[in-house]
Amino acid sequence: MDLKDKIAIVTGGNSGIGFATAKELIKQSATVIITGRRKEAIEKAAAEIGAVPFVADQANVQDIVELGNLIKQQFGKVDILFINAGITGEPSLIENASEENFDAVMDINFKGAYFTLSRFIPLLNDSASVVFLSSNTATMRSPQSSIYQASKAAVNSIAKTAAAELAYRKIRVNTISPGPTRTNVLNRSYGEESANTIWDNLANMVPLKKIGTPEDVAKMVVYLSGENATYITGADFLMDGGMTL
Repeated sequence: MDLKDKIAIVTGGNSGIGFATAKELIKQSATVIITGRRKEAIEKAAAEIGAVPFVADQANVQDIVELGNLIKQQFGKVDILFINAGITGEPSLIENASEENFDAVMDINFKGAYFTLSRFIPLLNDSASVVFLSSNTATMRSPQSSIYQASKAAVNSIAKTAAAELAYRKIRVNTISPGPTRTNVLNRSYGEESANTIWDNLANMVPLKKIGTPEDVAKMVVYLSGENATYITGADFLMDGGMTL
């Protein structure tokens, strides 16, 4: 697949799925802009893979507007928009939920995703590809995960509406919903040994008995952004090894 001369944006591109996707898009010859809140982290990641770094907080609408203005000045139009930035928040039962945690999760996962699309629509080329990172939890009902689940269900909803609204310009809008995906997030929280135990336990819950990788998702983003997927819009791609069966 050749994405030469395509301009791609990956929000939250300094680690995990965002970083793997930016790397895969560059491998396919796209020019890739990655965004993140931490200047040092985003610049280090960009230098490693040959991406263009922009510091932006996707939970802040003004940051999104300023990002759009900078990209318009330097690159003009955008062909691929991967709205990936997000957080899981703190687990809690509904009765114990805090407003602070609710706002933190919704601000980046839902509000940030919504306004990233909203403010970037004028910058999208006709026939562009927009991909939201959702989660298989959007259709699950796991205790202590209500806020995160709701934020991703909201993303799925707006993606379908956007697909209908932008179809006249041949802009395609899809979501990818991974299940457990091996990133470094658990290592940072629990240490490598405990994280490996958690991953092993999660793998046992998956019919395919394996955990997904960021590269799995990256390849799907690239596919949805290429010429072979021009008849796909408004779809959700569940990538969880059968976990939700």
